[in-house]
Amino acid sequence: MPSVRDDVETAQPLVEPEPPFPKQKQSPPGLEKDLDPRPRWRGERYRAADKLAGQAALVTGGDSGIGRAVAYFFAREGADVAITAMPEEREDAEETKRAIEELGRRCEIHEGDLRETDFIETIVGETAGTFGRLDILVHNAAWQQRRDIGELDDEQIDRTLQTNIAAYLKLVRAARPRLKAGASIIATGSIVGLQGSGRLNDYGATKGAIHTITKCLAEELAEDGIRVNAVAPGPVWTPLNPSDTGFDEESVAEFGRKSASTPMGRPAQPEELAPAYVFLASNADSSYITGAVIPVVGGPV
Repeated sequence: MPSVRDDVETAQPLVEPEPPFPKQKQSPPGLEKDLDPRPRWRGERYRAADKLAGQAALVTGGDSGIGRAVAYFFAREGADVAITAMPEEREDAEETKRAIEELGRRCEIHEGDLRETDFIETIVGETAGTFGRLDILVHNAAWQQRRDIGELDDEQIDRTLQTNIAAYLKLVRAARPRLKAGASIIATGSIVGLQGSGRLNDYGATKGAIHTITKCLAEELAEDGIRVNAVAPGPVWTPLNPSDTGFDEESVAEFGRKSASTPMGRPAQPEELAPAYVFLASNADSSYITGAVIPVVGGPV
């Protein structure tokens, strides 16, 4: 008996959007609803198996992009999910919430700035309080703005480091007392943290740090049965790209174009990243994996 719907051929090659895309720009932090084409995040070909049934997750930046897909896939696997978003991202966050609730799972939206310690402590406490537990912590939210090194001012450096690195450490610090054996922590790294990229000096530094912090935490928390891993995406079609003030319309249109590092000739869709997070969250799949940085980059690393 077939294990998938008869009307789906899962062995067929994917036909995904590829550059050139329409020229477009947005103001940061950007909205998924305004992207053209809209990112794919529902994963129609994906088959859920209750891998996270009864669990509760907190996903930062869960309003759009990779975070939205991860939150949605977690819900498909049976988890209740809390997501964070900036106030400007409310419309995207509400769309994510509706989609999760249509699955019969709960979704809570927390609006605020991850640079604020009080906000981090509040969202961790409220997530655990609302759902009665906290099993999965995903730090996915990030700040990225391309700038030449001579134009990299103190404000930009501080914002990037506080959003990307300090928030990761503070989230784990706040969540640690609530996490039990079997819990999973997952961070979003980047190919930039593995290979580097010009004009992304501060962002690349934070992603390299995230990879290292993940390995440090994995060693520290292993004795308590808590696994810590990271996913390092390559180019992904999300609002991060057109809202990068250092990325012009022409560059957005050619984002993910074929090169030595992207031989597939296109950026990933968020739904192509989310299964890696499910894999790392699921003790059925990755119970003996911790301290790993899994590249999902569409090419060699």
